[in-house]
Amino acid sequence: MPQGHFVWCELMTTDTTAATTFYQSVIGWQAADSGMTDRAYTIVSAGPTMVGGIMELPQSVRDNGGRPGWIGYVAVDNVDTTAGRILQAGGAVHHAADDIPGIGRFAVVADPQGAVFVLFKPAMSGEPPPAAGATPGRVGWYELQAGDLEPAFSFYAALFGWTKTDAIDMGPMGIYQLFAVDGVTIGGMMTKLPEVRRPFWQYYFNVDDINAAIARVNSAGGKVVNGPQQVPGGSWIAHAMDPQGVMFAMVSAPKPA
Repeated sequence: MPQGHFVWCELMTTDTTAATTFYQSVIGWQAADSGMTDRAYTIVSAGPTMVGGIMELPQSVRDNGGRPGWIGYVAVDNVDTTAGRILQAGGAVHHAADDIPGIGRFAVVADPQGAVFVLFKPAMSGEPPPAAGATPGRVGWYELQAGDLEPAFSFYAALFGWTKTDAIDMGPMGIYQLFAVDGVTIGGMMTKLPEVRRPFWQYYFNVDDINAAIARVNSAGGKVVNGPQQVPGGSWIAHAMDPQGVMFAMVSAPKPA
């Protein structure tokens, strides 16, 4: 699997049962137990495609100040080597390279500004996942709220070979820099607003209609904190919090004229 592709999205939360029910209602996922014997882990799918997992936030993470949240997995050719490169670049390794029997090898890391993600090498080789698109239930966009855009982009470009595409001038909010993996634009980066406490990666889940999805968030006990808002290209987005206080985002494609 080529290096630099997002391949998985995982929610670590304080109430897996409630969270699973919430996202099934709002995003439309199907959920099934993974069958793993060493931990409780729920697989969520969009139709036949597995898109992510839900697990309990480990107590050790809570003890170290970790909070519930979504985290993305990025495929690499060698987890140990890539983790070493991150350390050399000023980043951090929060969980050293380790194996998930039969699944793959992973490490939990952070870029030099503190945004956390996972390095992952699957146990079995395969094709990269489909590029971010509009299929309901899949991740449609990957967004980095960086401490400082330019050095953040330079870090990921050197690490994964990501390239710049369009840059959108958002006025007082600065530049929103789109980026591509293997020539396909999949996300954007920007310098976070001062009121945002720390840099983080945000994942936009595709929904068929943003207004209907917002109604489902509200009826399922979540809270919409921003949106609906139309973005360049015509898509509609909204940012919300689930009942456990985890931030997530939704995106719907522009409707045909």
